[in-house]
Amino acid sequence: MSQMVWLDVWVSVEYGEVPMRKRFSSILFDAGNSLFLLLLSAITLYPLWHEISLSLSSKAEALRGGFFFWPRGLTIQAYTSVLSSDYIWVAYGNTIFITVVGTVLSLFVTSSMAYPLAKRTLPWKNLWLSLIVFTMIFSGGMIPVYLVVKQLGLLNSLWALILPNLVTAFNVIIVINFIRGIPEEVEESAVMDGANPIRIYLFIIVPLCKPVLATLALWIAVGLWNNFFQALIYLNDKSQTTLPLLIRQIISGQQLAEQTGQLADSSTESVIAATIILSIIPILAIYPFLQRYFVKGVMLGSVKS
Repeated sequence: MSQMVWLDVWVSVEYGEVPMRKRFSSILFDAGNSLFLLLLSAITLYPLWHEISLSLSSKAEALRGGFFFWPRGLTIQAYTSVLSSDYIWVAYGNTIFITVVGTVLSLFVTSSMAYPLAKRTLPWKNLWLSLIVFTMIFSGGMIPVYLVVKQLGLLNSLWALILPNLVTAFNVIIVINFIRGIPEEVEESAVMDGANPIRIYLFIIVPLCKPVLATLALWIAVGLWNNFFQALIYLNDKSQTTLPLLIRQIISGQQLAEQTGQLADSSTESVIAATIILSIIPILAIYPFLQRYFVKGVMLGSVKS
C-alpha cells in the first residue's frame, strides 16, 4: 500500500508540478519578451511618429521643439507648402526614375551573371568567383570611381547613380546560392524539350527566383532611393536634384526660398518633417507587397556549403 502511495506521489511530481513550473516560467518569459519587444518597437517607431507629429504641427509649436507625442496646433500648412512647389515634383520624378530603372536593370544584370556562375560545369568557375569575392574586399576608391564616371560623360546625369550600382558581389553570391538550390532535373527536362539556355533562364530560372529577386529588389530600391552621397558628388544641376539632396538643402537652409517657392512661409522644422514623410511614403507603400518574399528569400539565398 505504501509503495502505491509513493508511486502516486512520484507520478504527480513528474507529470503534475514540473509541467506547471515549466508553464509558469514560459509565461513569465513570454511576458518579459513581449514587454521588451514592445519597448524596442516604441523606440524604433518614435522617430517616425515624431516627424509625422512635427509635420502636422503649427509654426509656433514646431519652433518650440521638444518631444512630439501628438501634433500641436494641428495643421497641414507644411504639406501644402511642400506640395505646391514644383521643385519637390522634379526631385520626386528623378528619384523614382533612378529607383525603378536602377532596380530593374540591377536585378537583370545580377541574375544573368549569377545563373552561369551557379553551373558546376562552367569553365574556370572558381577563378570567376574569386574575382567577384575580391571586389568585396578591395575597391578602386572614391577618386578613381569619380574619374571613371567623368570619363564616361555621366556627370550631371541620373545614369551616374544607376550604372555604377548595377551589380554588387554580395547580391550575386546570394542569387548563386539560391539557384544552386533549384533541382538540376528542372533544367534537364527543359533541355530535352528543346529549350536553349536563354529560354531556360528567362522562363524557368527567373520565375523560380522570385523570392530572392523580390528580396534584392527591396534592398536595391531602398539603397537607390536613399542614395545621397553619390548624388551629392555627381549631380550639380538643379534639374537633376533627387529627394535626398532636396532634404539636405532644406535642412542646411541653402537657397530655401529660391528652390522651394512658398516653403519660406512655413516653419523650417515642419517643412523638413513634411518633406521627410513624403519621401518615405513610396518605400512604406511597396514594402508590404514584398514582405512575404523577404524572409523566404533571405533564408533560401543564404550561404550553403
